Amino acid sequence: MTTNTTSSQSAHSITMAQLPALAGTSLGTSHRVLITQEQIALFADATNDHQWIHVDPERAATGPFGSTIAHGYLTLSLAVELFFHLLDVTDCAQVINYGLDKVRFPAPVPVDSSVGAVADVTAVEPCPGGYQLAVTLTFDAVGVDRPVCVAQMILRYLGPVNSTDSTSNDLGGNGAR
Repeated sequence: MTTNTTSSQSAHSITMAQLPALAGTSLGTSHRVLITQEQIALFADATNDHQWIHVDPERAATGPFGSTIAHGYLTLSLAVELFFHLLDVTDCAQVINYGLDKVRFPAPVPVDSSVGAVADVTAVEPCPGGYQLAVTLTFDAVGVDRPVCVAQMILRYLGPVNSTDSTSNDLGGNGAR
């Protein structure tokens, strides 16, 4: 995976206390990431998903997409890379990936495509030890006329770093970023 940071938007740098003000706002457009055949092959190995549409360039060239395509979950996995360059919560002790809602893959990502995302904060609610954010990510690929992934990511920002609040370790979930 090759990261192109020349077109990236700088991160919004805020504190935990400022998180509620993000509800209903857009964080903007991320930088772009180039998806190579090598990255697709590595993802296939990691997930044991070796469908020919992903890993056989010769066969895929005559298939329905004209080339190999990235796995949908590979595209979705870019959420961490793309989102966390858009938002920096300076006094946050930890960010927990609480889950995903409404995940769709409207269009495939052809090999050698450059993928980016727009991040819209749809909700911010208090949770034990911090705030829970719902963020809609709309992924696009250069040359593809529809979104390649749309997902609502649920994150818990816990802290702040200097917090003595005993509930700051009550994650309410089991996933870490």
